[in-house]
Amino acid sequence: MEVSRQQAAGNDDANEAAERGPRARTKRLMLKTATRLMQAGVTPSVSEVAEAAQVSRATAYRYFPSQAALVQAVVDEGLGPILTWQSTSTDAGRRVAELFDTAMPRIEAFEATFKAALKLSLDQWAQRQAGTLGGEPQFTRGHRVQLLKDAIAPLKGRLPPREFKRLAQALSMMFGVEVLIVLKDIWGLDSRGTRSVAQWAAGALVRAAVAESTAEIDAAPTAALAK
Repeated sequence: MEVSRQQAAGNDDANEAAERGPRARTKRLMLKTATRLMQAGVTPSVSEVAEAAQVSRATAYRYFPSQAALVQAVVDEGLGPILTWQSTSTDAGRRVAELFDTAMPRIEAFEATFKAALKLSLDQWAQRQAGTLGGEPQFTRGHRVQLLKDAIAPLKGRLPPREFKRLAQALSMMFGVEVLIVLKDIWGLDSRGTRSVAQWAAGALVRAAVAESTAEIDAAPTAALAK
């Protein structure tokens, strides 16, 4: 069905008005309140955010039907520019370095929020193991998967699919709030040291994957002749 430009413009105006209206303001208030609580180290329930924001529970649950939905929205707000990261470089190592340059300061700025989200994930795992999670929707994490695949995209035609996936998986261990837990909390590094180690490890992984793949390609003709 065709929609006239006038109708489309009217729909856009209506959407913009909705984004500026009372409902949008209430949702923003809840997100702001939830972010404040999570930055203080709390993993709040929808009811707790409603109380802190002075919003009725019924209203709160209309916007965020579960704790998982609420925390996911706060996490996405915290990630901010990381979610829209792009690079014009065609070098995988450079792209990974650029992604880390964009992401690490933001992750540190919202460290408490991401740790609170991690706590929810761990709490739900424990409840699931104990059979007490019930019908509570699961909080899922995984933005890093696509981000890292995008970062190493130039290697798609150079690495076999299995090795490409393995590199993305290995890089996942050096990306995210878990890196801060290991390098800052356990090793006691400062921000600069944490970023330096994470960047070094990520670069080493990319170079190792490329070198390994190149060695396998170079060895293939020799192996064929040996037969």
